[in-house]
This record gives sequence, C-alpha cells and structure tokens, in this order.
Amino acid sequence: MIVRKGTAAMTAGGIAMVVAVFVMTLAIAQGFRQTLVASGSPQNAIVLRKGATAETTSAVLRTDVPIVESLPQVARGPDGRPLSSSELVVVIALPRISDNQPANVPARGVGPRAYDVRESLKIVEGRRFNPGTREINVGRAAVGRFKGLTLGSDVKFGGGATWTVVGVFTADDAAFESEVWGDVDLMMPAFQRNGYQSMTIKLADPSMFDAFKATLEGDPRLHLQPQREQDYYAAQSQQLTTVIRVFGTFVTLILAIGAIFGAMNTMYAAVAYRTREIGTLRALGFSRVRIVTAFLAESIALAIIGGILGCLLALPVHGLSTGTTNFVSFSEVAFKFRITPVLLAGGLVFSAVMGAAGGLLPAIRAARIPVARALREI
Repeated sequence: MIVRKGTAAMTAGGIAMVVAVFVMTLAIAQGFRQTLVASGSPQNAIVLRKGATAETTSAVLRTDVPIVESLPQVARGPDGRPLSSSELVVVIALPRISDNQPANVPARGVGPRAYDVRESLKIVEGRRFNPGTREINVGRAAVGRFKGLTLGSDVKFGGGATWTVVGVFTADDAAFESEVWGDVDLMMPAFQRNGYQSMTIKLADPSMFDAFKATLEGDPRLHLQPQREQDYYAAQSQQLTTVIRVFGTFVTLILAIGAIFGAMNTMYAAVAYRTREIGTLRALGFSRVRIVTAFLAESIALAIIGGILGCLLALPVHGLSTGTTNFVSFSEVAFKFRITPVLLAGGLVFSAVMGAAGGLLPAIRAARIPVARALREI
C-alpha cells in the first residue's frame, strides 16, 4: 500500500511539473501578446506607407501630414486642432541593468499631441518633455531594465547628442513602457532622417475607420495605408507568440510522454494490486465497459490532482517582468507573465488528457482479466 501511494504521488508530481511548464510557457506568449495589444486603442488608427509591415520600414512624407490631418474623420481637440501625432521610431543601444550587455531600445520621436492621442499614457515622475528641447520621457519598464534612464539622467544617442530624462510615464503595461520618447523634430536631424515613419490618428468615432481608410486610400496624392491601432499591434505580436507556443508545445509534449508513462505504470500497479476486486465486480455483473470507465476515472482524477498542483506551482510567476526581442522591430520589449483563467483551465484539461492516455491500456487490461483467474486470488 505504501509503495502504491508513493508511486501515485510521484505520478501526480510528474504531471504537476508538466502542467507547470505548459502554463508558464503559454503565460510568456500571453504576456507578450497582451503587452503589444494593449498599445492599441480602439479609437486610434495608425498610418503607414503602403506595403510597410512596421513603423521601422515605413515612410510618411512631410507633405502628407496636413492632407491626412484635414480629413473629417480625424478628431479635434478643444482648440480645434487635429489629434494627430507624426512619429519616428529608431533603435538605440543601451546596456541592460541585469547583465550590462547592450540591448536594442526603441526611441520614438513624437509630435506635441502624442499624449492627447494616447490617453492611457500618464506621467508618474517628473513632467512631459518640452517641444524644441533635448528632453525625453521614458517608460517605467525601460527605467527598470536599462541603465541611465532614471529621472534627471543624461543619455547620449543620435550622433552623440545629449538628452535629459525629465519624466517617466506608464501606459497600462503596454509596449510603450519600453520606449524612450522625445521631440520628433529634433530626433529626425539627430538620426539624419528627413521624414516621418508613421502617423497615429485619433478618430472622431471608432466607427469612422472604414470611411477614413476609403478616403485615405482613394486620394491619388497619398501612398499610405491606415490600420486600426489594435490590429497593427496584434499583428506585431503574432510572429513571436507563434514561435513561443510551438517551442513550448514541443517541450511540453516531450515531458508529457514521460508523465503518461508514469501514469500508465501507476495504473498497471493498481490493476495488479486489485485483481481480486476486479474479479468480485465482474462476478457481481459489472460489465467490462464499467471496469474500463472506473479505472479511467481513477487515472484522470489522479492526473487532475497533479494538474491542480501544477497550476499552483505556476501561479507565482504571474506578474513577473521579463523581456524579449520583437522580431518585427528588432528592439527589446519588456512584458509580464500573464496567467489567465483560460490558461489554468487549459492546464487542467491537458492533465486530464495525460491521465486518460496513461490509464487507457491498464483499464483495458483490467477489463480483460478472466473472472475465474481473478476469483482465484481471493
């Protein structure tokens, strides 16, 4: 009995480890995707050059800006001016705090309306940068991940120019928190650029996007394409999340094979130990299907216990910060592990599948034991 309980405990523990790896791997993909998707607002549209898949590969001419801003679908501020931000995105090298190794950090040149267009951004330390000065604001995630970005620090980038950190902002855990923001009109000459790369537009109403797109793409003077901001950032996350999920699934399946064999070994031991019980049940008229169902239910219950333990093991990583390279922009993005109820439910379902796979053959063997042979064990 002690041996059997020990074997069952080890089986549950093995399944718990597999489920923990499964949940934590998907939590990485979920966290990265949520960070990027959170960067988009349903009321905003991002305008890129036709054919461009990212801001870093796009170009928007200076002469395009007033044409786009004059469209009737663009929201206006209290002063009647369009809520639009013409922007530049470049990559600068800054050392990480953790290992002092250089990392690609996105630096975004923005227009004076950038904070009005993105309402989720809030200054939590210091103040906004003053247009026309070499002042910058940095995201809170960037401050905690890269050296030299604390409030009041001087940072050199863009041809050796010195920029002063005057404010730290948050953005509801969006990817913007990994960025450095400054005046686009000063960043362009610093990085030897003569045009913008994107425009972020606040629409007067989200339902106006289709009309905005039709008007923009129908203007022969423009070679631009708009996207809903949320759709744009969701597409940015797709490549890396797919890689993480494929890799995580591969590793988890390898571990799952071992867990299934563990469950199978436990159930075979249970069949051997309970031969007399099986014979008695068969003699009382229980069918083979019921015997199979009973042993499968026991195996699945054991696996679900392991699944619950695995979910509990994974929970502490929820909210922990990490970072990775965005394959589209080749810049580093900080994000948090996100363990959602859906992921936990998926972990429990996965554990039940492992239990069913591990218990099926022993259950069939139990049902096939001849009644006479089983009764002789009494």
